[in-house]
Amino acid sequence: MTHKTKKHMSNGRHLPKLVRLFPLTGLAALIWFLIRVVPKPSRAAYPCQRVAAPLAGGFVMWMAGLIGSAFAFRKARQLKQKSRTIAAGIITAAVVLIVWSPFAFTGIHSAQAGFTPSEAVNTPMGTAKGINPGRVVWIRDADATSWDGKTGEWWSDGSTDQKTVDAMVSNALQGLTGEKTDKQSWEALFKHFNQTKGQGDSGYKKGEKIAIKINCNQDRSAEWGKGERPLNGLPSPHVVYALIQQLIEAAGVPGEDIILYEVATRRNIGDPIYKKIRANSDPDFQAVQFMVNNDYGLGGGRLSPTPDMDNPIRFASEDLAPAYLPERITGAKYLINLALLRPHSMFGVTLTAKNHFGSIYFEEQGWVPRSLHRSGLAKNPLGSYNNLVDLIGHRHLGGKTLLYMLDGLYTAEYNEGNVFRFQSFEDDWASSLLMSQDPIAIDSVGLDILRNEPRATRVTGNADNFMHEAALADKAPSGTTYDPEGDGTPLASLGVHEHWNNPTDKKYSRNLGTGKGIELVMKHE
Repeated sequence: MTHKTKKHMSNGRHLPKLVRLFPLTGLAALIWFLIRVVPKPSRAAYPCQRVAAPLAGGFVMWMAGLIGSAFAFRKARQLKQKSRTIAAGIITAAVVLIVWSPFAFTGIHSAQAGFTPSEAVNTPMGTAKGINPGRVVWIRDADATSWDGKTGEWWSDGSTDQKTVDAMVSNALQGLTGEKTDKQSWEALFKHFNQTKGQGDSGYKKGEKIAIKINCNQDRSAEWGKGERPLNGLPSPHVVYALIQQLIEAAGVPGEDIILYEVATRRNIGDPIYKKIRANSDPDFQAVQFMVNNDYGLGGGRLSPTPDMDNPIRFASEDLAPAYLPERITGAKYLINLALLRPHSMFGVTLTAKNHFGSIYFEEQGWVPRSLHRSGLAKNPLGSYNNLVDLIGHRHLGGKTLLYMLDGLYTAEYNEGNVFRFQSFEDDWASSLLMSQDPIAIDSVGLDILRNEPRATRVTGNADNFMHEAALADKAPSGTTYDPEGDGTPLASLGVHEHWNNPTDKKYSRNLGTGKGIELVMKHE
């Protein structure tokens, strides 16, 4: 062995970077776990602590292995000197196993397997919803996004073209309803909603409140672009503005009847969105309300949530206490679910269903749904209970949702990652907007888009388990009886789920004329 080879092996550069950093990472995880959990043991159930615990445990095991290995190596050396080579080799191998086993236990050495559908393609399950049942409209226009990845911010007016985004929302609305104008599209949506609720052939009426749930889970500072993740994925201010503009100018909804909200603890609707809307001097844009749990001192008339304790969400799992919603949400007649198109490190994806983790309150936990995580993780077996079904099926959430949307202009690599370009779109931004009246269909299409993007590596496990459970809520694969109202009336199917035929053609059963599943309407510029 040459001196050069010895030097290369001793400096460890051939090892994976994360493995070389394991001692520091493990020590930090151990310190963090002790500081947080010792004073309050219940924190061990927090998601961040469930991530830290294996690393901390692996570090302790590794240290114990190192200490033990020192004695073992000494013994092996003594045996070798006595010509007992085989015994020395066995002890040496055992030492190597002890030292390296924590990497396997903590998952550092190998990543979780990527998502693979359990059912055959174009095998729809559930009952399709909407004016055009199961229809999902996917608009992609590369002209909407022009950020070079370096200059300014992705959410600025210089990086996103508002007129193009406005056109994308308009095209999606008309494509979804089959109408020729935006006004006619909104009338069709409101009338269809009221008809399905047994409320007659009526459209929107002044005074009826519309709540818009956006996903600002990563909005954790006073200003975007500050802190550890300056490029973190958040709602596009331009998509939010385009939707507000549609409601005011096309649907005829007064600004005072519109409320944007994200009420998870220590989250905010930051100034890039707030100022974008307030920049329009029209009184209706000035009257739009914002509800958050912590405004970080930004002010601007942001409202605080008050839980409505008279309308609980009752989960099918006995491990979950009832949850509650803000009074302004239970008091609204309509809801629009404006979620994000992106992977999630624990759930596989975070789309319209998981968006409502930022809507709920627990008496003992406040506005943080920590206890919900266990029964929604992608690592849980297919055919297991999933609390997202209870949220989708509750009358004040999915039950009053007029429209589902996925904002995919600048999609993040995962829930706490930075925005990234799609390899499948010729190394460009996703530049996408999806719209549907079927909550399961739109999340199914979102999953197919993400799982076929090579860079979306966090789409893992059984990411579609909640879609199976929701589509077949009346006969859930898990055997669960979903009754979020707690009145003895189980949920019926909440929508339709299937996977497309292939990532090139992107055809679903209604496109192929082979079934009553999803119909994907695409318009790509």
